[in-house]
Amino acid sequence: MVARTRLGRILQSLALHLGAAAIIGYFAFQTYQGNYGLLAQRAFEQEITNLSLERDALKAERADWERRVGLLRTDKLDPDLLEELARRELGFALPNDLVMLNPGR
Repeated sequence: MVARTRLGRILQSLALHLGAAAIIGYFAFQTYQGNYGLLAQRAFEQEITNLSLERDALKAERADWERRVGLLRTDKLDPDLLEELARRELGFALPNDLVMLNPGR
């Protein structure tokens, strides 16, 4: 015959409840602080915003380069752009030219 005391039943019930509370607490903590929790989601959204801005800037730069390369195609060569690039690369200037140096380019 198995004798169970009242104290044993109370401790068993208490242990069950504490175990369930610990598991619920663990999942609640991971929901907020975990790798895919609320804080990480905010960081991901901020990173998405930053990368979207960078992507838009790169798309604009690429469109500018495509426009400039398009001006250098043989079927529609822009003489002004060709002259500008040749003068810049060769360091050539006419006597009546005003030369402004731009170190960024």
